[in-house]
Order: sequence, then C-alpha cells, then structure tokens
Amino acid sequence: MSEPRCNESQAAIAAAVCAATGARRAIPIEHVQTLWSGYGEIVRYSLEGASVPTVIAKHIVFPDDRRHPRGWSGARGHERKRHSYQVEMHWYRDWARRCRDACRVPQCHLTQDLGDSHLIVLEDLDAAGFPLRHHHLSLEQAGVCLAWLAAFHATFLGARPSGLWTTGTYWHLATRPDEWAAIADPRLRDAAPKLDQRLNAARFQTLVHGDAKVANFCFSESGDRVAAVDFQYVGGGCGMKDVAYFIGSCLGEADQERFEKDLLEGYFAALRSEVVTTHGAGVELDALEDEWRELFPLAQADFQRFLAGWSPDHWKRNGYAEHQTRRVLDWL
Repeated sequence: MSEPRCNESQAAIAAAVCAATGARRAIPIEHVQTLWSGYGEIVRYSLEGASVPTVIAKHIVFPDDRRHPRGWSGARGHERKRHSYQVEMHWYRDWARRCRDACRVPQCHLTQDLGDSHLIVLEDLDAAGFPLRHHHLSLEQAGVCLAWLAAFHATFLGARPSGLWTTGTYWHLATRPDEWAAIADPRLRDAAPKLDQRLNAARFQTLVHGDAKVANFCFSESGDRVAAVDFQYVGGGCGMKDVAYFIGSCLGEADQERFEKDLLEGYFAALRSEVVTTHGAGVELDALEDEWRELFPLAQADFQRFLAGWSPDHWKRNGYAEHQTRRVLDWL
C-alpha cells in the first residue's frame, strides 16, 4: 500500500469529502493511482463519523506540461481529455443511478468543478465487496464481464446521450484525426470513414462504456460479480464497440480466436434476457441480435484502425486481429 501524495489542495479535498459524506474527518490513506498522462490522482480516504469507512477521491488536474506516454501530447488531445472528465462528472451526476446491480457502478457522493481541476468522490468498491482486480481473465471471468456489458447496454438501449459523448469510446474517429492521418496502410486509412459511418448508422443504439478493458472491472471475492469504473468515454453507440474492445483486452490471440464465438453466444443470451427485464416485450430481439452480430467484426476493425495510427506495434495488433480486419476491408 503506497502513501497518498501530499499537495496543497489536500486539505480542501478532505473538507469536500467531509461535506459530501457527513464525516467528521477524512484522512488520505492510500494513493491508488496516477491518472493517464499525469492529469491528477486517485486517493482512498478513511472517514471518521460517516456511514461508510472509506471513499475514493478522483482529483483531476489539468497540467500545463502535458506528457503523453506514447507521444500524443498536442492541444487536441488535451481538450479531448478535458472534455472526457466533464463527461464523467455528468455520468455520475445524471446517469449512474439508473444502473442496477447487474451493471453495478460506484455510488457517487460528489462531483465538483473547481475551475482548473475537478473532484469526483465515489463509493469505495473494495469496501463494497469488489476488492479484486485482474490483468488476464479466465473464460468464466470474461463471461461475467460480458454479462455486465449486456445489462449495461440493455439498460440504456435507445437512450440519448445528453451531457455525454454523442459518440462514445476513446478511439472515435472524429476525435482522432491525427491518429487517422498517421495510418501507414492506405487501404485501412481510406476505409476508416466507412467503418465509422456503418457503426454510427446502426438502428439499435445504446450507451457504451467506452473503455471496457479488464483493468476497469472490479471483481467480488467469489468472482461471480463485477462492478465497473472509469466513465470518461461513455456515450452513444453500438454495443459491439464495447464487446469487441473487451474481448481483445482480456484474451490472448489464440484464446480470442478459439473462444470468441462462445463468448458472443453468452453475451447475446444475457442481452436478450436483460432487454426483456428492462424494456419488456417491445424490442425486436432478433433484429437487435442480427444487426449487432453483423457489426461485431466492423467494431473490431474500427479499433484496429485506431491502433494502426496511435501505436502500430501494440500487442493487440496480432495476427488474428489483422485477419479479421482484412476480412472486413474485403467486405466493405
């Protein structure tokens, strides 16, 4: 366990935590992580005199000296990240309470715009029964996360993303013109708008998490329940964007090729059940599944399009992903 970093705003954050939770005292006890590109930190606070023992404070600071881990440190990237944190505050303030236990998210105690920084105070999922994090998943664990995604997509099926990204995911083409221009393969570069258009034109739209990778799922001790965090890129879209991205993040190349079909079967079975639970009999389930199954390989290719410009040597650009992308380009 690492100690939280000391900074001049720590007292102000502790005061805000106390005001939001009713605690007599809030004590920083653990630096959980530094945010991407140095945009602040996440700290666990111990509370005295509150109804919960701990909370998580996500303090977002917008630095003048911006250093992206992969070199993308321009003004466009900075504005995208700034907007992403505004979206996350809107998500927790206006949307998160609609999530049921099947798509569990942390309860929000506070969202506060401090001008040159933002503060989000959240339920501590470790204390709430979701203390485990994984880097790689078994098929059973992947299925639990896909069931979460199915419940999430069902809950927000047809929702209009007010206050969120109009089009969710952090690799959305309209927000990544520099990465698009950097794609070396002219065929993939030229196909990028077609991929984007086909996904955006889907009849069945929902909210997508936008960064549904393994690291953003918190597991229960038994492993049969998960909660999700990190909603900077939540917004409108086809649910296959989350599913394709997630499967690619949790399985190696051989397992992805071998088990992808089974994982999709599990996802769509859960989606059908959750849609009926949340919307009754008014949704055309066969049409929904048929459309999203057809769009799944396009979602895979769309993420590969992003990686090809952003980080051409990334481990997720493997032989299987390349083969799937080529099939989609041939089909287009």
